[in-house]
Amino acid sequence: MSKNKIRLVFLFALQLLPLQPVYAADILTLDEVVVSATANDLLGIASTSSEGIATAKQLENRPLLRPAEVMEVVPGLIVSQHSGDGKANQYYLRGFNLDHGTDFSTSLLGMPVNMPSHAHGQGYTDLNFLIPELVDNIQYRKGTYYAGDGDFSAAGSARIDYMRKLDAPFAQITLGNNNNTRLLAAASPVYGDGSLLLAGESYRNDGPWLVPEDLHKNNLVTRYTQGSSADGWSVALLGYEAKWTATDQIAQRAIDTIGRYGSLDPSSGGNTHRNSLSGEFAGSNSNGYSRINAYYIDYALDLWSNFTYATDPVHGDQFLQTDKRSIIGGSAAHTWVGNFNEKSLETTVGADLRNDDIRNGLYLTQNRNIWGKVREDSIKQTSIALWGESKVQWLEKFRSTLGLRADSYQFDVQSDTPANSGIKHDAIVSPKLALVLGPWQQTEYYFNAGYGFHSNDARGTVTTVNPDPRPGTRPGCTDPNIGACTGDALSPVQPLVRAAGQELGLRTSWLPGLQSTLTLWQLNIDSELIFTGDAGTTSPSRPSHRQGLEWTNLWQPADWLIVDADLSLSSSRYTDDNPAGSYIPGSIEQVASIAVTMQDSSSWSGGMRLRYFGPRPLLEDNSVRSDSSTLVNMQLGYRINKQLRASIDLLNLLDTRVSDIDYYYASQLAGEAAPVNDIHTHPAEPRTLRLTLRMSF
Repeated sequence: MSKNKIRLVFLFALQLLPLQPVYAADILTLDEVVVSATANDLLGIASTSSEGIATAKQLENRPLLRPAEVMEVVPGLIVSQHSGDGKANQYYLRGFNLDHGTDFSTSLLGMPVNMPSHAHGQGYTDLNFLIPELVDNIQYRKGTYYAGDGDFSAAGSARIDYMRKLDAPFAQITLGNNNNTRLLAAASPVYGDGSLLLAGESYRNDGPWLVPEDLHKNNLVTRYTQGSSADGWSVALLGYEAKWTATDQIAQRAIDTIGRYGSLDPSSGGNTHRNSLSGEFAGSNSNGYSRINAYYIDYALDLWSNFTYATDPVHGDQFLQTDKRSIIGGSAAHTWVGNFNEKSLETTVGADLRNDDIRNGLYLTQNRNIWGKVREDSIKQTSIALWGESKVQWLEKFRSTLGLRADSYQFDVQSDTPANSGIKHDAIVSPKLALVLGPWQQTEYYFNAGYGFHSNDARGTVTTVNPDPRPGTRPGCTDPNIGACTGDALSPVQPLVRAAGQELGLRTSWLPGLQSTLTLWQLNIDSELIFTGDAGTTSPSRPSHRQGLEWTNLWQPADWLIVDADLSLSSSRYTDDNPAGSYIPGSIEQVASIAVTMQDSSSWSGGMRLRYFGPRPLLEDNSVRSDSSTLVNMQLGYRINKQLRASIDLLNLLDTRVSDIDYYYASQLAGEAAPVNDIHTHPAEPRTLRLTLRMSF
């Protein structure tokens, strides 16, 4: 970070400090967000119309095919899959195909889930270790307007917290078709002055695929807490491991031959683990409150993929991506609460630190056996951030938030190709602004503007020559011979890429029991990240502009009934002149959902959700588009007695034959003379039945 930027950050931090002493009797505070099972109304608290809190009550009877689908409580967010269920999901939001997590920041218990400079994709976000029954709340925010959000948050962020204490210990078993078996047990015994949260999960599934997925995963959670999330501390130890066989997306022209659920490479798949130790502390006094967290994560992934099948007629096109890393980091923030010139004032200053020690590899394989190497890299990536924000209640019905964030990065890459080794530094400063008017008749109005960023893969910041022996591995490399383009010059990418967003919105509770928000937003990014089909990775691309409208509704007509309905419309375009076209491949345009949840009013409970995933452009000129899809999931539960509850999940209730994902690129089937451009699809799973028995103690 330059000296001028450092001075700017510290001057801003000094400006944010309270300018006069404050005492408990003088404090007129802005309301702090308090999360509980029923805290959904953010009038007088929120700084944007697009932030919110999803609670355990909203998730309790929500039917889920995969753990990461809890994230679909974020309005407009789509979670899908294009490979085996042990691999990170595909995410869509606000005009983005987020790939496996780029531009959407996710954390659990204060630990980041996104993986920078990952072997498979920048910002890789694997939430398969999540246990939905333990989720207490998800606090989500969209846009570039929050000083506390850094890398990967241009589209938004989600902070997931587990429960500190269960109502009662329980054990449950789930059985379903396709050899689906899940065992889960959890308890929270009192220990000393606090509570232990103990949970264990074992899961097995083959899926509908002709080549059984053979997914095995094991999950352990241990968390000790004292006090509350606002004034207390916790320590958590998490362990997760999984292995699976994958049926990746397949070319449409192959479906008649191999079937809708067939595979073109039965040896694709992977194994992974994620172990972590983390701690959180929160404390308060008459002058304010502090939050501190620290974490250590041990992570590894071996992923075998094959998206183009047989352009190499001898070995096939399978490749192995390996990622092994240790992550250490933490964050701290302190908020001063008081008065300035008789105006209520909250000032927060925070700092974030993260270091990833990474060993990546990309290898050419056949039936999971290595026959060639593309590259091996050792990466040390360190990021430091200092941020601050000041909230002022200027008038009874007017408040503002002014924020500033400064991020500094160092990338140290040691590659097996010396020309692709090097050290790179970069820094970026991001101001933020929020203005809130109201409430009038239970309605608030918001204006937001701010800058954000995403980081690029560390390897891309120093790579100067092409190490890949495969044909077609970069623009301009058209020679069909293996290795013909190895050594060609490449241009390094910019380490940190600027994003700028604006938003207008309103939030209303005018009708009793109904909370609605309406948001108009836009976002500009200096360099897009897009999916490259022949390699299954991402690459830097052109500048872009996105804009859209979001309408969300949460209605609770009775204590036992919750209805939420959301509509999101987006437009995404490249902003430079390029004859290829201005559409961004895979960018989401339309999302709609409606969910009805019936809580335990007597013996019955349940939920039903309809999700519409609109069509998307698959080429820059919009000449090829994906189809839309509509899925309906349902859960019905019955409490047999005080301890025993049975439930049935019917996933894809209408058994619709739609796609989870669609891409358009060139691939070559065995027997074809040359690659063929085609839509490649991963089908949504057919109607799936699961029965769960849960015993509470």
